[in-house]
Parts: sequence; C-alpha cells; structure tokens
Amino acid sequence: MKFGLLSGLAISLACASVGASAFQQVSIADFSHLQAGDPLPANWEQLTISSIRRHTEYKLVSLDGVTVLQADADDSMSGLVRKIDVDAQVTPWLHWRWKVEQPNDKSDLNSKRGDDFAARVYVFFDFDIDRLPFFERLLARIARMIYGDRLPLAALCYVWANSQAVGTTAWNPHTKRVRTVVASSGSDHAGHWVSVERNVTDDYREAFGDPVPRITGVAIATDSDDTGAHSLAWYGDIAFSDQARQSQ
Repeated sequence: MKFGLLSGLAISLACASVGASAFQQVSIADFSHLQAGDPLPANWEQLTISSIRRHTEYKLVSLDGVTVLQADADDSMSGLVRKIDVDAQVTPWLHWRWKVEQPNDKSDLNSKRGDDFAARVYVFFDFDIDRLPFFERLLARIARMIYGDRLPLAALCYVWANSQAVGTTAWNPHTKRVRTVVASSGSDHAGHWVSVERNVTDDYREAFGDPVPRITGVAIATDSDDTGAHSLAWYGDIAFSDQARQSQ
C-alpha cells in the first residue's frame, strides 16, 4: 500500500469551512505569511501509512526571500492534508507554485513501482457513494466502516512528472478513484519556480463525469518510497479562485 492509494487511507475529511473573499478567492495555504522555522500550520495534518516507517520531512524555510514549504523525501513517504469545504462550481480554478531540485527520473504514471513524484498536489471531492457500481460501492462501504464516513471516493492528483507531456492523465495504478494529471514535467524548469493553474471542475468531469461535488480536502506530497530515490521540492501558496489569473 502506498500514498497513491489515498482512497484507502484513514483520512477523516470532516468539512471545515473556508471563506471566500469578495474577489472569490479561497486561500488554502498562506506559507508566505509565515516565518521560516515556525511550526507547520495547525490546519495541515500529517498523513502517514503505518507500514511505511520513513516519512518525508516537511518544514517552513525561507527561499528566494519568501517563506515556503520544503519537502525532503529520501526513500520515504508522507504528506500533509488540509480539510476544507469549497464549492468547485464557484471557485473552480486552483493556483499554486512549486519548485523541484530534479524530477524523479524513475516516476511512471502507469506503474505501482514508479508511483513516486517529486511534487504532488491532491484535491479530494465529496463523491456520492451511491453513484458507484454495486461491487465498488460494497468495497467503499467496507472501507468507510474501517476508516470513517468521510473517506474520499474521488481525487485529482497533480504531479511534476519526469517526461510525460503537461496535460497527460492516467488512473493511479493502485485505484481508479484517483486521477493523475501531469501539471509540470521534465528537468528544463528544475531549480526554478513554476506557477500552475488548473480548472478542477474540467479535470473532474473528464475523470469522473457530472455532477462535480464539493471539495473536501487538499493535500501536498513528495514521495520516493517505491523508487528509493531522493527528492527535494518546495511549495508556495495555494488558492482557489473563480477565474484564471491571466484573465484577472
């Protein structure tokens, strides 16, 4: 079992309302407003798997004059998750920036052995369990008996891949409840900040169809436990908004 199998993890994504501003922007991570060396924000919960003993190290650092989140994975896996309640119909655009030392050259969207990425951002949705086929619904109900009623049944996973073209999508090799989307790729921009924006409603519809449910969580993850690699990444502020930034 590994981090890609998020639909099988013990995540209790109880809705915690996050208010939008007059400009219809919902702030998810304001790392730049914090100080390097501070404890991680209380609203970000560490996500681990008991069978994986080596955990990715996350800390706030100053980089290029701004406080950001640093993730250091050395043959390790863990993530950070924030519980939220966001209307994807109102603020469908997800914005963030990230930077990697190098992409993981062993990453593979279609292989369990290659299910490691230097940087990931997950979006969890409040999927209606009754929409699942009978057998999947049965398995999901058993999982929720074990892990809790708020276990997410649909997620998008945006990754920094090593070679696949930006926009490439694939089902996670562990589960068809997580759709992987290549948001950045290759080493050309390694060592530089890359700003990303994705319309999560469009990505959700392509993966799971309509209707698009509310967003219940966002997670950050840098993992290398399957490939035994070392990955170093940095994450800047994360927010949802009602429009693409180039149109603002």
